[in-house]
Amino acid sequence: MQAVVQKLKDFNELVMFQHTVFSLPFIFIAMIVAAQGWFGWELLFLGLFAAVSARNFAMGLNRYADRVYDAQNPRTAARPSVDGRISAQNILLFTLANALVFVVVAYFINALAFYLSVPILLILASYSYVKRFSELAHLVLGLSLGLAPIAGVVAVQAAIPMWSLFLSLGVLFWVAGFDLLYSLQDMEFDKKEGLFSIPSRYGAEATLFIAALFHGMTFLFWLFFAAEASLGFFSWLAVVLSGVMLWYEHQLVRKDFTKIDRAFFTVNGYLGVMFLLFVILDRSMS
Repeated sequence: MQAVVQKLKDFNELVMFQHTVFSLPFIFIAMIVAAQGWFGWELLFLGLFAAVSARNFAMGLNRYADRVYDAQNPRTAARPSVDGRISAQNILLFTLANALVFVVVAYFINALAFYLSVPILLILASYSYVKRFSELAHLVLGLSLGLAPIAGVVAVQAAIPMWSLFLSLGVLFWVAGFDLLYSLQDMEFDKKEGLFSIPSRYGAEATLFIAALFHGMTFLFWLFFAAEASLGFFSWLAVVLSGVMLWYEHQLVRKDFTKIDRAFFTVNGYLGVMFLLFVILDRSMS
């Protein structure tokens, strides 16, 4: 039993399950807005399974594809995919199993979700390889998480309204922006290994500027989302507070690159949860 528990801990460390907090709130935001309130227990559980399996697929494939590079990077050398705790074969099986779960769950949601399931998986998979030849990998990662609200609204409405595109574009640039900041940690390693990233190609100052530009676009698209969806006071307040939190994130990183983890995990984690809670409050009072 202890061995099983340890193996589960290793897989949790492999995919960093707690980071689901970045995409999950925006799936539920889209579902709440689409349903104009509570969307039901069935969709809640199907949405959870879809979100977790999609992220496990993306992270599993990324760890599998990057295991050679991760072994050479001091920051990632202790990952389970590198130090022998989980074999490459088991990572691949885990990844394929989660892909299958995602497609099956999408089938039970509705026809449009099922038809989009494989294209979504292909987009999620592409991130692990784009960074081999293009610094646009940050935007591909943003697109991968930006699909979350689209998936949420498709689950409820079997359609893609304009407000969901604005919400998704905001998520896209939010994720791409904080991934730029996070990538500053690997700037020298990426240069050495010939990997493509904006920090390794253009330097820290350019990266900080582009990240700020991306987060400015995030704020703008979320304003469009609130207006297009005819949301109330608390949702607008969530957008404003998101802008303040993003500003604070940039202040943290500019002062000290050693605080990148705090900016990446803490600030962005709270941002998504805060946004979801305020949208719930907004819908419950409408």
